[in-house]
Amino acid sequence: MALLKTKDLRAMRPDGRDTKLKELNDELMHERGVAAMGGAPASPGKIRAIRTNIARIMTVQRELELAIERPAEVPKAKSEKKPKAPVSLPEKEAVDEVEDDDTKSLDREDQEEKK
Repeated sequence: MALLKTKDLRAMRPDGRDTKLKELNDELMHERGVAAMGGAPASPGKIRAIRTNIARIMTVQRELELAIERPAEVPKAKSEKKPKAPVSLPEKEAVDEVEDDDTKSLDREDQEEKK
């Protein structure tokens, strides 16, 4: 089993992809059944190749589905990025004050324990 190329999958019609997906699922079920019965597969890597092909078809289908739902967005130029909002100084100072109060109370408790 040869791997399907993504380029070929994109060129296929949707009903052709659906048919190929069904065929691959049937073939995968058959190969797993043979492996479960203890039979030696004709090609050891066949199950992996089938699974890879199924994943490729499903990925292409999902990409096309998303492309239909959301038209292509035009990327923004670097100069159009929003600048990050700066942190206001009063908030930062308030946090520093709270930390200072906490450390002062801990220092007092340590000194009382030493006495």
